[in-house]
Amino acid sequence: MAQPAAQNSTIRNVLLAGILLMLAGDFLFALNDAMGKWLVASFSVGQVVLIRSIGAFFILGPIIAHQGAAKLFGMERPELQLLRVVMTTLDTALFYAAVVYLPLADVMSFYMAGPIYVAALSHFLLGERVGWRRWAAILVGFCGVLIMLKPSSAAFSLSSIFALAGSISFAFAIILNRRLRGTSDTSLVTWQTIGTLLVGAALTIGTWKMPSSLDFGAMLLLGIVSCGAHLMITRALKLAPASTLAPLHYSLLLWAVVFGLAFFGDVPGPRILIGSAIVVLAGLFIFHRQKVVDTVPPENVPKGVN
Repeated sequence: MAQPAAQNSTIRNVLLAGILLMLAGDFLFALNDAMGKWLVASFSVGQVVLIRSIGAFFILGPIIAHQGAAKLFGMERPELQLLRVVMTTLDTALFYAAVVYLPLADVMSFYMAGPIYVAALSHFLLGERVGWRRWAAILVGFCGVLIMLKPSSAAFSLSSIFALAGSISFAFAIILNRRLRGTSDTSLVTWQTIGTLLVGAALTIGTWKMPSSLDFGAMLLLGIVSCGAHLMITRALKLAPASTLAPLHYSLLLWAVVFGLAFFGDVPGPRILIGSAIVVLAGLFIFHRQKVVDTVPPENVPKGVN
């Protein structure tokens, strides 16, 4: 009797750790987004991405030194690893390109549709069964995205396209994370950071602007914050089921509104509020159905954590 009770207690503690790490990681991501919007107002996207990637190695460097650099090259499915690096790099670059002209909450609203894209893509790329209820929710979610996009000649902007394309890249990255769950957190985050560093360096050619010590430090800090967020969320996804953690990701939208209002005076318009509400409700329904149909036995959650 004592052993099952102790095991259940351990499982609950692991799940709680995953939930807390997810919430903390999402807060850091929102902080990263606000800092990035402030920086791309004065510097090119490439320069911000380059120095941000260098800053990430303040965290990654000691971890790599401790585990040994050789482990970075013992990868499963190298072709999928490369594709994931491409998608995460596109996600990062397109996000910063979008926030140059759009309010933070507007861009984040597009990214809230990421889980809806994941549900649709999982059917085709992972062979996961998606029932009619989830397909209906996916279609409703797409309607929310269209409301936010407002695809007319007067309102359809390049920044909106950047945000939409970035959110789709984000969804592909999540799909690839599922396929590569056997790869360590450090390897995943290191290779995506190297990818953004190389692309940032290429985009910086001809656009470099000498930053002040404060700006340079802020860009390095941006890398530290984003790297910490990535590590927290990748670890959280190994401690708790994705269906449990995914709804918590919507806290990003709340933080985006708070930071956008506090730092930039941005107030989301009715179109964004209505569209994002539809997207969030559709996403929550998809998570609910996934939990009902594809329940993860609690005793299996801690396994495979590395």
